[in-house]
Amino acid sequence: MEMNERIAELEVENAALKSTVAELSVMNKWYEEQLRLARHRQHGASSEKTPVSGQISIFNEAEVTAEKKPVDPEWEQVAAHKRKKREGKRDELYEGIPTEQVVSELPENERVCPKCGGDLHACGHEVVRREVTMIPAQVRATEFVQTVYSCRDCEKNAADEPVPMVKSNVPAPVIQGSGIASPSLLAYILCNKYVLALPLNRQEQEFERLGICLSRQTMANWIIYTANRWLKPIYELLKAGMIPNAILHADETTVQVIRDGRASNTQSYMWLYRTAEDNQKPIVLFEYQPTRSSSHPCRFLSDYGGYLQVDGYQGYHKLEPQGVTIVECWSHVRRKFHDTIKALAKEDRPNAPANIGYEYCNRLFALENQYEEEKLTPEQRFERRLRESKPITEQFFEWVEEVSLSDCYLRMPKSTFGHAITYAKNQREWLMNVYLDGRLSISNNLAERSIRPFTIGRNNWLFAYSPRGAESSATAYSIVETAKANNLVPFLYFQILFERLPNLPKERYCECLPWADNVQAHCKVP
Repeated sequence: MEMNERIAELEVENAALKSTVAELSVMNKWYEEQLRLARHRQHGASSEKTPVSGQISIFNEAEVTAEKKPVDPEWEQVAAHKRKKREGKRDELYEGIPTEQVVSELPENERVCPKCGGDLHACGHEVVRREVTMIPAQVRATEFVQTVYSCRDCEKNAADEPVPMVKSNVPAPVIQGSGIASPSLLAYILCNKYVLALPLNRQEQEFERLGICLSRQTMANWIIYTANRWLKPIYELLKAGMIPNAILHADETTVQVIRDGRASNTQSYMWLYRTAEDNQKPIVLFEYQPTRSSSHPCRFLSDYGGYLQVDGYQGYHKLEPQGVTIVECWSHVRRKFHDTIKALAKEDRPNAPANIGYEYCNRLFALENQYEEEKLTPEQRFERRLRESKPITEQFFEWVEEVSLSDCYLRMPKSTFGHAITYAKNQREWLMNVYLDGRLSISNNLAERSIRPFTIGRNNWLFAYSPRGAESSATAYSIVETAKANNLVPFLYFQILFERLPNLPKERYCECLPWADNVQAHCKVP
């Protein structure tokens, strides 16, 4: 009896150990996947494009995504061949650039004919080469002189009465009482930080090399003042012009603010909203918020009722009750299958089931590239998507459902592949919304590209000192990215804003919007 009880105990213990080993094996495999994925993100290529040579063909329509092999040319014997000089595009570099000539001449004593000894005269000029000359930043002082006018008759005839004086109008300064802050200096500082991602401490050092003592604290105060006083009204006009659009993109990323009353390592967020790519008046707006709460986009887009293209963050779905249609990003779906493949050992990648999901996504993007090359209208793209792209999507989700019910998936719900399948399954409703309108994009890459300049700058200046500074940065980045989207030179646009806004009534600020004719004429990229 004791022997039977002991055998039963050992069987129970053995079963428990087997279960533990299985769990540890799954966990160990997951950690290995995460390690490979982390190494790939740190050292590997960030492109998600599948190399054609290594592409796995699992569909009959593989020619949709595969590049066609070029036809081998017929060989022909050539007796002699002289290589033709290639015509370069160097002349295009000089279009719109002021040109000055450096004319080389012979000294007077060398202008003697080598044959008869007569005097030589210039009979022509030949351009030997052209170079691009750089003029580094220069600093100079500008004095604004006010002219005072007086009447000569009153001066002669006046007895004890004061002579009337009239003074000329002087342009208002961008910062009252600042002394040295000019529109060009402020535009230079803002562009260095928000276009070139140059932190203020490095700018301080560069100004010292130019002979100017300008502290980073002073520059920070100037940025906050000009953002609130002059850039914020333009920001509000841009926001008013954004809301009536039928399609918007949104994204968000982290930012650290060290003086906001919370722990210094607490993450705050920079939110981005922008118009669609084909918009004739593109607008890009940033907004700083201390949290990632869904209340922030709900408040910012409280008057909006169109399509909103986003990633998989569920907070955006809080906008649906107010009439916003959420359209999610197929790039995020493809990226999760791509990460799954990269997380596997190299010998396991060719036969990995994630390749199926990855190639489904590649086929969808190949069709989108084809529509782009054919320059289809939104109506034509809508019809072609329903006829060609939507059936592929439905096949993809049928495959997702089959995988999610399989024993293989149930055994590894926390693996990278399980996460990719779960993500696609949960987001199906909003991923399918791309087929509602031909103007919609299949991905939210436009928003990601728009927010990237901020993330690059964040890598340099690391954090914002205060919420006021973060809000000012959001306003400045909005002006910069909107200017770039409208093909304006950001420096020239900042300069024209700081020159004109202090001398304009508020009701005429619309004359300084990026698409205004006078702004385009003055600030457009050559």
